[in-house]
Amino acid sequence: MSFAKRFEKIFRFLLPSPFAIALLLTIFSFGLYWLYADGPWLSRLGNSIDYWQEGLWNGPLLVFMVQMMLILVLGHTLALAKPVTLFVDWILSLSRDPAKNTALISFFTLSLAFVNWGLALVFGAVMARKAAENFSARGQVFNYGLLGAAGYSGLMVWHGGISGSAPIKATEPGHVQSLVHSETIQMPERIGWEETIFSPMNGSASLILLVLIPLLMYWLARKAPGQKEHIQAQNSSIESREHKGAEKLDHSPWFGLVIGLVILLIGFRSAWNSEGLNFLTPNFINLSLLALGLAFHGSLQKFLNALDDAIHGASGILLQFPLYFGIMGLMRDGGIIEAMSNYFSANSSAFSFPLWTFFSAGIINIFVPSGGGQWAIQGPVLLETAQTLGIPYGKAIMAMAYGDQLTNMLQPFWALPLLGITGLKARRIVPYTLLLMLLGAVVFLGVLMLF
Repeated sequence: MSFAKRFEKIFRFLLPSPFAIALLLTIFSFGLYWLYADGPWLSRLGNSIDYWQEGLWNGPLLVFMVQMMLILVLGHTLALAKPVTLFVDWILSLSRDPAKNTALISFFTLSLAFVNWGLALVFGAVMARKAAENFSARGQVFNYGLLGAAGYSGLMVWHGGISGSAPIKATEPGHVQSLVHSETIQMPERIGWEETIFSPMNGSASLILLVLIPLLMYWLARKAPGQKEHIQAQNSSIESREHKGAEKLDHSPWFGLVIGLVILLIGFRSAWNSEGLNFLTPNFINLSLLALGLAFHGSLQKFLNALDDAIHGASGILLQFPLYFGIMGLMRDGGIIEAMSNYFSANSSAFSFPLWTFFSAGIINIFVPSGGGQWAIQGPVLLETAQTLGIPYGKAIMAMAYGDQLTNMLQPFWALPLLGITGLKARRIVPYTLLLMLLGAVVFLGVLMLF
């Protein structure tokens, strides 16, 4: 048995389900707080429960959960439309070789992730699913877990793209100053993209990964070719009976198209009135996915049939997102994350601080898998220390972004939409995403030390 196959077998045996991981992390977070906090044990117990519950039912985060569910469901619904199916088929037709298809999927997923992480997550999953369906129909041997990892690879570069939470927030006038409340430290009004996303350091890291990750995926597919699997093709059901009266509106091939185009125009009106690329928010993505889904399916009934097929994949998000919100509340309000950030900052030099920031961000992301939430918690300490040590703000921000995105390959939180679309288990993709994480760690540490 090859090393790649043994590696996959070990993780498939040892790794529990994403829901079990969320529960284990919750228990671990409670234990960590009780060890860290001072005071009588009964008081610590009460505080930990309060912090956890406040995070569990946090209003803005629950809104975010619904946004993520809609991205998954609407994206999957759009993927079942014939024009999208034809486009994905065209990409995958560039080669019928499973190894080359795996490399193609990772390349397109990475390219899309630099534009927007939500689109990359959905379409990476759709391409992986469609490739598996094609190989299954032809009776070919393929590695479905590796295809899934290729479709998920974009989440390791998203924070260095134009939808990255920390770089986007730093460009807002006055945002950086609002984070740091100090009479002795003067913060700039804003930190531009030329210092973060479009800096030579981030450009180098992005280009290197865009080349190396597809090559690694290709090599792994050669070393661990997988097996024959039966993957059922997903096609929305179509009724063939005659339609009468008001039913004709639901089945009209034009009504959905017209409504979709109108919604799309409404969405692009807000994009036109926004500054730069700030319009690329989850709300804009969902509105666009809804509009394109209606337009591409044509009839409302076809859209609803596809929606029924797609909605089953959102079940994992419904319970696991709130569990992570509870962990986030416990770690944040309990002061653990701030204490961790302060420790790394107090024991750093100008050379080591970006490296410590990178490692601490990776650890924090396991418990707080949200780039925006992590920036709100870690950002103030990061900016103050960068100014004190004379480190460029952009480099400090990207060090945090690199650590945050890297451990997405370990933390299955963001893989939930992909798992829902592909039908894969987390244990099938994690062996390969961990190898991606090791590659990413080498690249990110390298650019942080060289630039």
